[in-house]
Amino acid sequence: MRNLKLLRTQEYGPIQALGSPQHFCLRGDRETVLIGSEYGILELDLVTQQVINEISLTVGGFLSEDGSGHIVGIEDLPDQESVCIATAAGDIILCNLSTKQLECVGSVDSGLTTMSWSPDQELVLLVTGQQTLIMMTKDFEPITESHIHQDDFGEGKFIGLGWGKKETQFHGSEGKQAAHRKQMEVLLASPWDDGRPRVTWRGDGQFVAVGAICLETGARKVRVWSRELVLQSTSEPVSGLEQALAWKPSGSLIASTQEKPNKHDIVFFEKNGLLHGEFTLSFQKGQVKVNELLWNSDSTVLAVWLEDLQNKNCSKPSTYVQLWTTGNYHWYLKQSLHFGSSKRSQLALLLWDSEIPYRLHVLCRGWRYLCYDWHWSTDRSTGEESCHSASVAVIDGDKVLVTAFQHAMVPPPMCTFQLQLPQAVNQVMFHNDPWTSRDLAIFDADNRISAFPCLCGVCPKELDSSVKLGALGGSGFKAAVETPHLVKTYRVDLGCCEDGEVNPLKLRLLTWLQDDTFLAVSQGKLVSQSILHHLNVAPSSAGATVEEEGILDLGYSVSVDGEVISLCYSPKTKTVALELADGQILKYLWEIPHPALEPWRNSSGSAVRFPTPCVQTALVTIDREVSSFFLLAFFPQVASNITSFVTYDEFLLVTTHSHTCQCLSLKDALVKGLQTSESGIPNSESLRKVERGSRVVTVIPQDTKLVLQMPRGNLETIHHRVLVLAQIRKWLDRLMFREAFECMRKLRINLNLLYDHNPKVFLENVETFIKQIDSVNYINLFFTELKDEDFTKTMYPSPVGSTVQPVLCPTQKKVDLVCDAMRAAMEKINPHKYCLSILTSYVKKSTPELEVALQKVHELRETASLDTETVSAEAALKYLLFLVDVNELYDHSLGTYDFDLVIMVAEKSQKDPKEYLPFLNALRKMETNYQRYTIDKHLKRYKKALYHLSKCGSEHFSEFLNLVKDQNLYNEALHLYPTNTQEYKDISIAYGEHLNQKHLYEQAGLIFARCGACERALDAFLSSGSWQQALCMVSQLDYAPNKFASLVKSMAGKLIEQRRHAEAAVLLEQYTQDYEEAVLQLLDGALWEEALRLIYKYSRQDILETNFRPAILEAQKNHLVFLNSQQTTFACYKKRLLVVRELKDQARHGLLDDEVARCPESDLLSETGSVMMASDASSKYSHSNSRISVCSSKNRRKAERKRHSLKEGSPLEDIALMEALGDIVRVTDALKGEAVHSLLKELVLFGYDAQARELQQVLEEALQLMERSLPEIWNLDLKLTSVNPVSVFPSYQQPAIVVCDPELLTPPKLNKSLQWKLSLLQ
Repeated sequence: MRNLKLLRTQEYGPIQALGSPQHFCLRGDRETVLIGSEYGILELDLVTQQVINEISLTVGGFLSEDGSGHIVGIEDLPDQESVCIATAAGDIILCNLSTKQLECVGSVDSGLTTMSWSPDQELVLLVTGQQTLIMMTKDFEPITESHIHQDDFGEGKFIGLGWGKKETQFHGSEGKQAAHRKQMEVLLASPWDDGRPRVTWRGDGQFVAVGAICLETGARKVRVWSRELVLQSTSEPVSGLEQALAWKPSGSLIASTQEKPNKHDIVFFEKNGLLHGEFTLSFQKGQVKVNELLWNSDSTVLAVWLEDLQNKNCSKPSTYVQLWTTGNYHWYLKQSLHFGSSKRSQLALLLWDSEIPYRLHVLCRGWRYLCYDWHWSTDRSTGEESCHSASVAVIDGDKVLVTAFQHAMVPPPMCTFQLQLPQAVNQVMFHNDPWTSRDLAIFDADNRISAFPCLCGVCPKELDSSVKLGALGGSGFKAAVETPHLVKTYRVDLGCCEDGEVNPLKLRLLTWLQDDTFLAVSQGKLVSQSILHHLNVAPSSAGATVEEEGILDLGYSVSVDGEVISLCYSPKTKTVALELADGQILKYLWEIPHPALEPWRNSSGSAVRFPTPCVQTALVTIDREVSSFFLLAFFPQVASNITSFVTYDEFLLVTTHSHTCQCLSLKDALVKGLQTSESGIPNSESLRKVERGSRVVTVIPQDTKLVLQMPRGNLETIHHRVLVLAQIRKWLDRLMFREAFECMRKLRINLNLLYDHNPKVFLENVETFIKQIDSVNYINLFFTELKDEDFTKTMYPSPVGSTVQPVLCPTQKKVDLVCDAMRAAMEKINPHKYCLSILTSYVKKSTPELEVALQKVHELRETASLDTETVSAEAALKYLLFLVDVNELYDHSLGTYDFDLVIMVAEKSQKDPKEYLPFLNALRKMETNYQRYTIDKHLKRYKKALYHLSKCGSEHFSEFLNLVKDQNLYNEALHLYPTNTQEYKDISIAYGEHLNQKHLYEQAGLIFARCGACERALDAFLSSGSWQQALCMVSQLDYAPNKFASLVKSMAGKLIEQRRHAEAAVLLEQYTQDYEEAVLQLLDGALWEEALRLIYKYSRQDILETNFRPAILEAQKNHLVFLNSQQTTFACYKKRLLVVRELKDQARHGLLDDEVARCPESDLLSETGSVMMASDASSKYSHSNSRISVCSSKNRRKAERKRHSLKEGSPLEDIALMEALGDIVRVTDALKGEAVHSLLKELVLFGYDAQARELQQVLEEALQLMERSLPEIWNLDLKLTSVNPVSVFPSYQQPAIVVCDPELLTPPKLNKSLQWKLSLLQ
């Protein structure tokens, strides 16, 4: 579905030279052309358009001075820095262009007719005048010589097995008479055949084909030879075979021409000499002759050089060049170049470029040199509305095949309709206005533009002769597609050069701006310049009829300093962008009175220039509000694997060499998306796999279809997920729920998106949704897919910049909200029609309301309706059984306490009536509350059962209490009885006992105390240690003094065991008056100031000397010992940590050899940074870890404790050391609070200044040491190496990183705000 679009034209000359051109070749490394004539060779520089070398071959006698000489071959030999020239006289000459020296390396007495070098330039094949072949090396050493005409078929001769005679074989439709038919005689070669042999090499240089006239039959034959000049095969006899011969570089076919009785064909031979395919030229038999066939370097384009045959009707023959391509087994004529009948403009030589596949070099007889560059382009309409047909036009000679993909997916070469033109077509343009994008303009080989606008309401009967329906219509069917009509043909008067010389493709890059305005580009006076033309309809042609030919004036022209290779137009902003060959981008201001060009600038004001020229560009609008534009192009720096692209709406769709199709939003960071697309999320919706070699054809507007073409030519339609979601969102925004629903159902998009896209709009338009869907099955399908999940945040993220209205009821679950809203709407619209959907809304809720649904079914049974839309109770129940398990539905029906409903459900189930009927009959005989209690207990609805049992009276209270204890329903039971009843007290006592069993003694005591069970409450409070509550209970029980005292001492003893010395002292002081014991307990708890208060309160100064002073001195000594121990341990751990880290750094940087890595000290290297070798992977640590995973939970906890072991050589010793150091810092810092500060005050109070000063100094030194060490232990590098851990053992040569607790990597904080030191001690 692609056409060849002319990229640029370069025209040189006429060159001032003698004679006429006979041969030429390219020097790609120097960008020059070597041209040979009757007098010598010259070298033309394509950049400066100057002849830089001219060498005469008449001086050395190689060519005749009278101009009768002939050059049969020229080849540039870069390795030898020479040019090889072969003359018809038989001389082979090497010419050094630098020194202009000529050397004759060989001569053939019989003369030469052809010289052909192999593609690798290792061999050269010469055809002599005696019809012999000479194969030589590149050094011109003969390899072998053979005669062209061989009687043998060759090494590839077919082997006949002799299976039956010809008379007994099957001959198909020809019948048995074919067995007796004589073989037709092969006709002689054409009269215009020059008789020279033709030589063509296969692309890999392994075989060469030679076509020559057979001496016996006078007809041409093709023979295939190997590199050693061994005959491989001979072509079958072909009548009318002509001189042209070209082997396809890919090696599959050999092309030639054949004149048949009623047509002129291009035929193809296989390597074995058999015919394989053909196509017919667009000329009548005997009208033209084919001079040469040429394949381009990638085997995609076949160039045919034709010339009119001279006769009485054609005295001045014209020459033509046709470019043919193939797709889906059909040959298309894509370009037709008419060089006219002038002798100077006739073709002399034709050659494809060997490096640039689509560059064609042409040399005319008048020494005018032309160079054409083509590229592939898909001509598609640009409309984005649903009424547009998404048309794609394909050039096929004098026809344009148009396929309207909006109406039919027609595979090429078929089409929706075709447009017939009088001449071959070279370019097709669609109107750039989005509303008239179906209109076509066609530029043919005669420089005429034909306009084909689409006229609405035109039926096929009214088609003119130039429009013919293709795959549509016929057989009584009426085509619904709108077809165009030819309204006008305009001639573009380009003018001719002197002596009638013409450039057949002078205009290129034609663009249809407006109804009567076209843009075109041509070459300027210099090759490096271009001219931008405005083609306007002449005033005299404005009112002309269809039959009259109009004229397009060139209007005004703008000179461009550079070669224009691309022109694109944005109809939204009416902006024209030009791209030059050097990558520069220009903006063409064509609407101003005096059109002008200016550089295209980016947002920063800099001129835009691409590093590499782009052959395909498109203008797209990124931000409509600020009207900024982005010129989209592809070059290696951004994305080097793009094969095709198309822009649609806000999306860019591309295909890549990695066989993927990407759909990117133009609102996002485009370049970043292209660069990271291949390494993005695997399940990204923007990327999908496609068939190898797929290319984008077009996108169906306002649809989800993307049309791709495969390499063989067939079409495939895909629904890219991004396009699908974008179109669904558009439909939902327009409240087109049915279109969105059908698309989602067909393409398997989760239906939750209908609600999640915009919950507020959906809930406000629920009735519209139901009326548009208008299908119970579709509504039920929507209900069944509902989930309490926002799919716009998980499966289908909302596009960038989209705003979503908040949900009306954020506290209610999504499924419940949608079910309730839709049920209300359905009941309002037609409850009978949507009965099944209403039932589904009850069942689908997060907590299914099956009882309500069953009640609806029961109502249907009782109220029979004559409405045809009403669903019967039987059908409704059957539908419910489809949604819900029958046993579950039976239980819920039983929970309604409606036995008629229960029996109705049971009859639909597989239950045995002997099982459920006795049970139901027994229930009917019970009292109502006890009956419901029995049903609820049977259904395990214990809360409801408890409620109904409480209504059954006191005779069932024991059963009630047992149910409470069995199901742990104490709180529910307490709410069913008043607080002043005996039942309430019994339930409370049972509840308290239950809490005691769970060791919740304090809560049990509260329950006991609330119901008046003080004795039980006292025991519970004593067990929980709540001595205040216990004393309250004792006061209510009126204990005797001695019993009360023993109870208080018992409580004080338990508090002392729990090291709650202050609380024990309060009990001893206030309730037993044992002041001395209270003071001693305060001294044990280091509560110095409180002890001192009691001593002076009760005048027990004797305790100061006996207990207080010794206690504070003993405490001071203990603190000193502890602090010294902490400092020693801290210094030791810190030193060890530095050693472990040093060894770990050495291992990380590879400074340890194998012996050191395997020594016992290597175990110091933790898994956090150690380099594990292959042999180390099976070490004891990895084995222990594997065993831990299968051990019991007890062993796992033990292993977790051992994991951070301080043992030298443990795998995580460094982590364990950091953990231990952190604990030391935190414990030491905590001492400066009440523990040391209050002790210092008491030491000073009693005159122990030296001891107090010593304690304060030791603690201060310890804290300073630890504070100085914090940055060294917890440094920044440690945090950086522990962030973003990778997987353990990605390979045996990679470091293994173990994730540890982040708290271990954070240094402990010291409380510097606490004033603990005494200034009088400093």
